[in-house]
Amino acid sequence: MRLSSDYLVVGSGIAGLYFSILAARSGARVAMVTKQEAADSNTQWAQGGIAAALGPGDSPGTHVRDTLEAGAGLCDPGVVETVVREGPGRVEDLVALGVRFSRDDGLLSLGREGGHSAHRVVHADDWTGRELVRALLAAAEAEEGITTFAGHQALDLIVDGQGRCRGVWASPQDHPDGEVVAFTAPVTVLATGGAGRIYASTTNPAVATGDGIAMAWRAGAAVANLEFFQFHPTALAHPEGRTFLISEALRGYGAVVVNHEGEPFVERQLAGGSLATRDVVARAIVAEMRRSGRDCVYLDATARDPEETRRRFPNISRYCAGLGIDITRQPIPVAPAAHYLCGGVHTDVDGRTDLSGLYAVGEVGHTGFHGANRLASNSLLEAVVVSGRAVQAAEGDRHASKTPLPAYRAPPSGDGRPTCAGERLGRIMLEEVGITRTDAGLRRACDLLDELDREIPKGGLDPASESLRNRLDVARLVAHSARLRRESRGVHYNEDHPERDDGTWGRVSLRRRES
Repeated sequence: MRLSSDYLVVGSGIAGLYFSILAARSGARVAMVTKQEAADSNTQWAQGGIAAALGPGDSPGTHVRDTLEAGAGLCDPGVVETVVREGPGRVEDLVALGVRFSRDDGLLSLGREGGHSAHRVVHADDWTGRELVRALLAAAEAEEGITTFAGHQALDLIVDGQGRCRGVWASPQDHPDGEVVAFTAPVTVLATGGAGRIYASTTNPAVATGDGIAMAWRAGAAVANLEFFQFHPTALAHPEGRTFLISEALRGYGAVVVNHEGEPFVERQLAGGSLATRDVVARAIVAEMRRSGRDCVYLDATARDPEETRRRFPNISRYCAGLGIDITRQPIPVAPAAHYLCGGVHTDVDGRTDLSGLYAVGEVGHTGFHGANRLASNSLLEAVVVSGRAVQAAEGDRHASKTPLPAYRAPPSGDGRPTCAGERLGRIMLEEVGITRTDAGLRRACDLLDELDREIPKGGLDPASESLRNRLDVARLVAHSARLRRESRGVHYNEDHPERDDGTWGRVSLRRRES
């Protein structure tokens, strides 16, 4: 089966939805393909908000400075300048599309998070992502030019004989007999989100398996900075609860990271204390857990006004209460968990990749905005700015000449069908390619992942097999990229090379399949 449109969007988070809405309003026909329901995305789980210089005393220049400082020398200054300066206008667009952000006395409520020198995080209480998805899905459903195809697992990009991306092959989840659908368009936009599921402990939902990065890499597109995987310092660590994100906004509100004895060790060790950037806070927590032999530390908000805490953080309050934790009276047990991939498919600030006809927006893409360490709440900002710019940039590709499409070729099958391959992959990554790394551990991870790659089957069309194939491809890219970078910078910390080396490593790391 073949389905054609003007634009093909793979993914339905903030980047995919915003692109689709703007493209449809320009008169284009948009096909939006998602592997589960349209509401299933990383955006749905976002708590903090969107960073934008909107408050009194703040400025785009200050936001640029904070972003560059967090990025540890690997941000593209031009991209940072563009995204930050266009951010406030995109926030206004979201309000016009029906997003109900929190307000104080009629004005947008602005929170503060780690690494920011001002209150600039626009939010909807502590479930900003849910509100964004609600409003943008409603706006997308009102556009006649958008058709959503839920329940389709993307398999691979369609690349014609001229080296141009022409769409994706996908497998409908309700056709277990192996049917393949060709979704074709002059412009394909990857908006597939991140890859947190390559780790055994992650704040990401089940859909975050790195599909877009894996498909783009297999098709020959450049990927960049995949060694920089950010761990969120404060994910709930409770035996009866899932790895639930405890928003950085709670620390911006005044909560403090403490150990089991109630000592505010982060405040004593780090400039910026609990509001230092995520990389250093996560490493400080890991060091304390090693010292104490315990599997968590605590986030203490008990000194704040109880009613205000419940009002500001209803999502966190309710989830913790379901586990018997009153966050106004008890500290929250937390530990770091894999959260955000700072690298991705390499693009310019308009989301354009080096594969003709292919764009990548949101967490799947690497524009150079985040550098070696993402500044809190800059991810949704980048997603909405770059996807908006991509609509304008892709207009010229809509009328590209067409050549015959190739036939779908399933990848060859592996030698065996090992049990628990996904669990093995996640443990390898968490143990050897986590917050702190070593040369020996990275070498061991690469060897084990390469061995796993030779074992798993690669010819199945069922969603589980394809998800595992993509997770493994991305995990290998992350591990091998980390092994090659012989320094420590941002979220990549190698105990055998603890210093930052700008002379040798002060540049983006690009990878292509042939290399």
